[in-house]
Amino acid sequence: METLGLTDIIGPVMVGPSSSHTAGALRIASMARSLCLAEPVRVEFSLLGSFAHTLSGHGTDKALVAGMLGFAADDLRIRDSFALAEQAGLSFSFAPLPDATDYEHPNTIDIRVIDAAGNEMAVRGESVGGGAAVIRRIDGIDVRITGESTSVVVRQRDEAGVLAHIAACISERGVNIATTRLYRERKGAVAYTVLETDEGVGPEAKAAIEAHPAILDVRVIPGDARGAGSADGGRQTEAADAAGALERFRELDFPNAAALLAWCEAHGATLSEAFLEREAALAASLGRADGARAYLAGVLDVMRRSAQRPREEALPSMGGLIGGEARKLAALVARGGSACDAQLSDAVAFSMAVLETNASMGRIVAAPTAGSAGVIPGVLLALQRSHGLSDDDLVRGLAAAAAVGYLVTRNATVSGAEGGCQAEVGSAAGMATAAVVELLGGSAEQCLDAAGNALMSLMGLVCDPVAGLVEVPCQKRNAAGAAVALASAQIALAGIGNLVDFDQTVEALYAVGRSLPFELRESALGGIAAAPSARAWCPGCAR
Repeated sequence: METLGLTDIIGPVMVGPSSSHTAGALRIASMARSLCLAEPVRVEFSLLGSFAHTLSGHGTDKALVAGMLGFAADDLRIRDSFALAEQAGLSFSFAPLPDATDYEHPNTIDIRVIDAAGNEMAVRGESVGGGAAVIRRIDGIDVRITGESTSVVVRQRDEAGVLAHIAACISERGVNIATTRLYRERKGAVAYTVLETDEGVGPEAKAAIEAHPAILDVRVIPGDARGAGSADGGRQTEAADAAGALERFRELDFPNAAALLAWCEAHGATLSEAFLEREAALAASLGRADGARAYLAGVLDVMRRSAQRPREEALPSMGGLIGGEARKLAALVARGGSACDAQLSDAVAFSMAVLETNASMGRIVAAPTAGSAGVIPGVLLALQRSHGLSDDDLVRGLAAAAAVGYLVTRNATVSGAEGGCQAEVGSAAGMATAAVVELLGGSAEQCLDAAGNALMSLMGLVCDPVAGLVEVPCQKRNAAGAAVALASAQIALAGIGNLVDFDQTVEALYAVGRSLPFELRESALGGIAAAPSARAWCPGCAR
């Protein structure tokens, strides 16, 4: 499995509304662009699985075009990508294929690209949750390219000695090769060699590889800006003992909650301390500086901005279903009509405000996904007000939340298309409640008890966005997730444990998610999305 790091859990910083269907789609297109041998001029997108049902509703169409233009996931120009593509001379078309069955992952896109030199290429990509993506096929040959590290993709004739040539060209220039895989349909035919490297690969190495007569072409996909588990964006630092750093990381690469808790108890550590130790060890094993705290401080700033503006002015959503809710909630509190205490009122308002920013294609932090982006900032910003916490405290809380998100992501899923809304808002509530418990003095065990209780309380929650938009019922479910997080923290802090431990709860969550029918996993075909009022609002969204 791929190594998970902090930025895979709390991140990416992105333009909404969906981490899988917006940021993930953009990432697929961005990697496809990197695979082009010249500037793309014509691109056709075929959308399979859940993508076939939610093309415009999640801004997937705009994100795909933005990716082909080379935009980053947090670039606000994504909203205007169609017009910008026209200016750049890039033509595009979309073909939703809701009845297709030739795919494995529910978030699958086939891309056909023609570049300025007349080259044609077919790429299949999968959006695997949290803004991450995998290229699964190039020109009919099955591959696996995550783009987390720099990837060198070599198309070649399958001949003896070619792989040794490629490796020598890279290693002779001081670049460390992390993985090498050869993909081919049959011996002696055209094959692809895909190498992942710890450093960037420059034009000199690329030209040296291309000098071999059996090499047909070479493409370099830059590593994801989020890094392969490191939050510093790839800054290098000296590593005195790489082997020792790797061994340290293996000790801290907790496979489950039981291992994490055992380490915390053995070292007298909190949940956040354990996860930050893991992140530092991961960075050291990759020869990178540890930028986790700086990254989280930046994340907190984006979260605060996304939660504040909608409380002051209404932000109309892309789909027109929401906008102005956060301001109405603030007005209710101001006139003394609140049904909740100040802390819960703030948590509800902040969480709904973030989803308002998200649905208007504003900049948010997927935590762990865009559809659940309001829960953690809603809870933490409310807690800061009620308990006078510092920003440093909230950074610590975010690290505790990341520990829980890491365990769920590693052992289950945070993708709504795979596990329903329980995987998104449920996981976010589990993450948020762990942060609350740690910040209010609870133990690591109590943090995990609270997280397990939140997951259990939201287990079975379906993902049924009306018209495929991350608006209804998503915005209100974020508020409900914030309330569940606070209630779960209260229970755990009182010393009330759980009959079923955290690891078993995550197993159950995953099993429930896999048992949900396709209609209840982000397809906009079931649940609230199929109710008469929803169908009347958008007749073509439920069939």
